[in-house]
Amino acid sequence: MNSNKEEAEPARRRLSCTKYFDALWFCYSINVRVVKIPPVHQLQQYYRLGTLDNCSEKWSALFDCLSLKTKRVSEVEEILETREKSKQHIWSFRSPQEARSHWDKLFGHLDGQE
Repeated sequence: MNSNKEEAEPARRRLSCTKYFDALWFCYSINVRVVKIPPVHQLQQYYRLGTLDNCSEKWSALFDCLSLKTKRVSEVEEILETREKSKQHIWSFRSPQEARSHWDKLFGHLDGQE
């Protein structure tokens, strides 16, 4: 009886800000054993980009998540769906013909070699 009611309702997402808090914490975290060393994340950023990270993106993400927590569930669902649809997919989908022509363009010169 109860399971029918659960099946009829769409699955609701549970909004958690833990991952945003963890990312912000990691941005400022230091090596506990050797206090003289700057934060690990900051060293990585400096090594890779030549600048320190001010962690503003992590603050923004956490603030955004916490502000979503103050909204109605239906409103949050709508906002999250809109965000997901606006994200660009990491893969580009091709038809078999498009895939074949792309493959030939990249690797066609290797077909005759052996």
